[in-house]
Amino acid sequence: MRNYPLLSLLALLLCTCGPAQEDEELTASQGVTAEGAPNIILILADDLGYGDAGVYNPESVIPTPNIDRLASQGMRFTDAHSTSAVCTPTRYGIVTGQYSWRGPLKQGVTWSYDTLIINTAQSTVASILDDRGYRTACVGKWHLGLGWEMDGDEARFDRPLTAGPNDLGFDSFYGITASLDIPPYLYVRDHRVVMQPTDSTQGTATGYFDDYWRPGPVSPDFDHHQTLNHLTTEAERVIREGATGRAPFFLYFPLTGPHLPWIPREEFRGKSGAGNYGDMVVEVDDVLGRITRLVDSLGIAENTLIVFTSDNGSQLSTELMAEYNHRSNGPYRGRKGDIYEGGHRVPFIVRWPARVAAGTTSDALVSTTDFYATFAEITEQDREPPGEIKDSHSFLPILAGDAAAQPRQSMIYHSAKGLFALRDGRQVLVAGRGSGGFLEVADTLLTDPPYQLYDLGKDTSEAVNLAEEQAGRVEELRGRLTELRKGSE
Repeated sequence: MRNYPLLSLLALLLCTCGPAQEDEELTASQGVTAEGAPNIILILADDLGYGDAGVYNPESVIPTPNIDRLASQGMRFTDAHSTSAVCTPTRYGIVTGQYSWRGPLKQGVTWSYDTLIINTAQSTVASILDDRGYRTACVGKWHLGLGWEMDGDEARFDRPLTAGPNDLGFDSFYGITASLDIPPYLYVRDHRVVMQPTDSTQGTATGYFDDYWRPGPVSPDFDHHQTLNHLTTEAERVIREGATGRAPFFLYFPLTGPHLPWIPREEFRGKSGAGNYGDMVVEVDDVLGRITRLVDSLGIAENTLIVFTSDNGSQLSTELMAEYNHRSNGPYRGRKGDIYEGGHRVPFIVRWPARVAAGTTSDALVSTTDFYATFAEITEQDREPPGEIKDSHSFLPILAGDAAAQPRQSMIYHSAKGLFALRDGRQVLVAGRGSGGFLEVADTLLTDPPYQLYDLGKDTSEAVNLAEEQAGRVEELRGRLTELRKGSE
């Protein structure tokens, strides 16, 4: 717990003046927690597209009853975005409330044995809640680097990690290092590997097939096909434990699906009209159902804030979308990795019965960096600690029913290859040619001038580049983007 003088003094007074000593820690937590603060469960799907769930796309060929039900019980956002079109930078933004390019990661993602890319001295969503007496836990896919002790190119799995979620305000961590297709394939609890890898997998055939994963070490307790189910069981344990405590709890639950490999468990096979990818989305939907049903059954639903969103758009190819007649990213151009809307516009649903009206919709612009400021406001804390830049805006007024609230008018997006875009109102400037993603889009590689300007209010599919005819607007937005990025190049 960080040492904020006033909070520390309150905790000290409560501990020394209270009638009993056996509950000192819980009593102190109650004393510094904002009155009525909710439990918080943040569920982050991996590569789930805006158009996968029925509530966002009535023509979806994938049944998502639990996502749809969550929306009917809370607020659905229609203009929500991840800060990046790939995994790691979005997670950096969620945890820190900052754009990832303000830190060491300028493009791409962290890899197998990369070091932790978040400075342990900075505040995080977990540390600010920890400061308010929350019990904080992370279960699932981390993908922000860890503190491995290396022997040449080999990780010492028998040695404790020197850095990880526990050093960023999380009381506990249980999960995997990165995506389910990136080694090592093992579980980590807090600072230690749960079971030493005694074997290795050769991975699957070269190329991105449904069951694709890379070669690497694997522990005896690791089964790719059961990983999502295994992590969900652990998340359920954390929730049950949290429900019995006197302090509120925060669970950050980043899922492993529907990211590759698309290997749904047998009970979900054939349940969608979009092949193994769609069946993985059905399994993800079931995970959400398990979590919400558990919260309801424990009697804590009224004051438990549940968020369900995704780290970026779907990776489903154009060819497969055509084959399945399924627009995984809805009406938007592009997919995972791209600077276009399909790369970063994501489903975003919040249920909080005590504060959020059921069945409501908001078209306000929100970002996955905004959890930091929102949770800070919920627990009555400063949103921007001294010396730290935060790219986070609280959407609590929207949740509370203020239809006119617009926490932000602008937002910066970042593609897989480091291409920037600035959203301002309904317009978006792409500061370069192409998609900035894994597959380039030919018609935007030859743009002259080398910028793209789209009006999302009139051109949802980003088909008409206005850069040439609105040169003055391009220069204005370029200048603003440069100013916002100053010092981070």
